[in-house]
Amino acid sequence: MNIAHKPGSIVGLPHLPSPIDYPDSPLSKALEQPILLGLFLPIQAGGWTQSTLPRTTDWSFDYNKKLTLRAEELGFDLVFALSQWLPKGGYGGVFDGQALDSFISISALAGLTNRIILISTIHVLYGPWHPLHLAKFGATLDHITGGRWGINVVTGHRAVEHEMFGWPRIEHDKRYELAAEFIEVLNRLWTDKENFSFEGQSSWKLGGGFVTPKPNFGRPVLVNATGSDAGIAFAGRYSDIVFITSPTGSDIDSALESLPAHAARVKKSATDVGRSVRTLLNPMVIARETEKEAWDYADAIVAHADHRSKNGFQSFDSDAHAWKGREGRVDPYKFVGGNIRVIGSPEQIVDQFVKLKQAGIDGLQLSFFDFAPDLEFFGDRILPLMKQAGLRL
Repeated sequence: MNIAHKPGSIVGLPHLPSPIDYPDSPLSKALEQPILLGLFLPIQAGGWTQSTLPRTTDWSFDYNKKLTLRAEELGFDLVFALSQWLPKGGYGGVFDGQALDSFISISALAGLTNRIILISTIHVLYGPWHPLHLAKFGATLDHITGGRWGINVVTGHRAVEHEMFGWPRIEHDKRYELAAEFIEVLNRLWTDKENFSFEGQSSWKLGGGFVTPKPNFGRPVLVNATGSDAGIAFAGRYSDIVFITSPTGSDIDSALESLPAHAARVKKSATDVGRSVRTLLNPMVIARETEKEAWDYADAIVAHADHRSKNGFQSFDSDAHAWKGREGRVDPYKFVGGNIRVIGSPEQIVDQFVKLKQAGIDGLQLSFFDFAPDLEFFGDRILPLMKQAGLRL
């Protein structure tokens, strides 16, 4: 039996199962924590900081594998990494373009880990991916990991990346329409018990598609990062976790002013369609035993700022909305990197984490300047204080 759908008929289907609907899913178990804890792996040269100050941070798989295994030992809930398609030289300077692919590298961790959730960032509109491929790959990874794998859905915002695949950049809101179509079809392939055919706006078609095995908990985990109206609406309808930015800059005080309303808006996008989502934020953590030592380290990072790439991750023509509120802001610590900066002693770091939770943040996807030693310091000095503060069980 083939179930056929014509353009436009798939959007607005009844609620399809999410891992959150299953109390024994890895995601549901992770969400028992007062605040999710993740690690934003540095699979790209330069990590997240545009500085030449010496450090161990490295884009190699071996380095990131060790980080992931250590994060799992420390009780972290998830890891993921960015995906990028850049021309020769990358953004310039320390961001020279050397980078592993997120889908492959995160998937390679599947058989090496036991508990931590693994999220692959994938540009679903590039290539183009066919949803039948990704549905089969995703179902396979779901079974390899016991439901610990998911997708960070990216539509792509840089013109250079679209052009690399042979077409002009797709208009911003149109990208989300196409991504919604893609995810709806993935969901059907993961859940339908009959063959499924589909023809929509995209260049791909589906004629009697069917995928086995079915995922363990309805479907893999879905994440997306966004700040636009179209992206937030997409997140509310499809995502389990929404990766957000501070609309008003990386300084913790300004971030705390704007995040409550922003987080509430994102969560409302889900409740409006009978769902729920969790918000995830990316702090750059610079922690030392004392406040002075932490700020001295931040100053050293800035003193070694790499000016060979003028705009770093914001290089190349982009129509992303998430960072628009930061335009024109003078930020002496911009070279530290991160969505926001959390700097200080262990006690001060935890105090700022508490304030972020009070501002509506449900999870922290951590970045560090020098990942391996900084992660050890975090596990030794900060994580116990998070437990004392009621942020972790």
